[in-house]
Amino acid sequence: MIKTFAELDLDPNLLQAIESMGFSRPTEIQAQAIPAALDGRDVLASAPTGTGKTAAFVLPALQFLQDFPRRKPGPARVLILTPTRELAMQVADQARALAQHTSLNIFTITGGVQYQEHADILAKTQDIVVATPGRLMEYIEAERFDCRAIEWLILDEADRMLDMGFGPVVDKLSTECRWRKQTLLFSATLEGKGVEGFSAGLLNEPAELDAEPSRRERKKIAQWYHRADTAEHKLELLKAILTSQAERSIVFLKTRERLAELRTELERAEIPCAWIQGEMPQDRRNNAIARFRDGAVNVLLATDVAARGIDLPDISHVINYDMPRSADVYLHRIGRTARAGKKGNAISLVEAHDQPMMDRVARYVKEDIKERFVDGLRPKHKKPVFKKKKKKDDKKKAAAKSKKKVAKKK
Repeated sequence: MIKTFAELDLDPNLLQAIESMGFSRPTEIQAQAIPAALDGRDVLASAPTGTGKTAAFVLPALQFLQDFPRRKPGPARVLILTPTRELAMQVADQARALAQHTSLNIFTITGGVQYQEHADILAKTQDIVVATPGRLMEYIEAERFDCRAIEWLILDEADRMLDMGFGPVVDKLSTECRWRKQTLLFSATLEGKGVEGFSAGLLNEPAELDAEPSRRERKKIAQWYHRADTAEHKLELLKAILTSQAERSIVFLKTRERLAELRTELERAEIPCAWIQGEMPQDRRNNAIARFRDGAVNVLLATDVAARGIDLPDISHVINYDMPRSADVYLHRIGRTARAGKKGNAISLVEAHDQPMMDRVARYVKEDIKERFVDGLRPKHKKPVFKKKKKKDDKKKAAAKSKKKVAKKK
């Protein structure tokens, strides 16, 4: 079991950067992925948000570039693809921090940037380029970006790239980078045909890693839920939590319509908030995130589409105002808190129809998520119980039926 970064065969300059960034020991995904990548293997890894997956692929890439230094100036040798511009910027920032004691050049190529800025970057020597698929493909087609020097191709949040319809573009990019030596694919979940089909064509006999966060990593998030009798009761619970318990919170909602309704209610209650949602102009989205990041507001309302891939510091509470559609999305959501070794809280507000999902989530995260109460806002209704059909009973019935059939034949 790897307990220190020193055991991972990394250069002293990388270990120095890791120490100055305050990382004390490798997370589960880092301990698994770094040795596999440094052994020259392709990697197919499942790692939820907030488990240190960026460093899990950036560190071996930086080590590779130092083990095999370039002989002459030229185009990028490592290409990292991310689904969104914000994620690309975050990955590049972390890569620069980890590479602070090296002379490696790290650039981003994303939408929303003037062409001239990219032209200046592409004229320089690049070691690592972090890009969004659509914009990078434009430059390749215009013969302004050269993939022939790419030795490592890394896909971050591959499942989300598929959700956003980037599958065909990523396939094209993979073909453009056909001279590469290694491919690393990271996804929050490896379930579903999408990622399987995606990975089959990209990877060559990969090391398959499924890094469930260790209990120590997961324990940093305290999880509980409050039952709500009605929609009005639920709103009162949220207002009470935001005004009395939470310091900096992300509140998750199912749809843009639900977000707009809640925004109006919070404004009415004089609780300032910012919000991000799908299909929002980039400048308004950046402005909302900046207001929250700078502390101008301490509540950020978000839909799932908008929130994947944003990394915001010091979030004390993740609040599920609407329960997610699946348990793995729940894990994504709560991964927004307790980052970089800090503790965090995840609260779900549960109406009667949400109870089965709450039970499913508890099974998925393998934890007993307890119910709590807010003074003066206790639920009046009893907790609903949803009976599950037991598989054993079904087997018994089937056995009884077959016995009857045999008896009749006799």
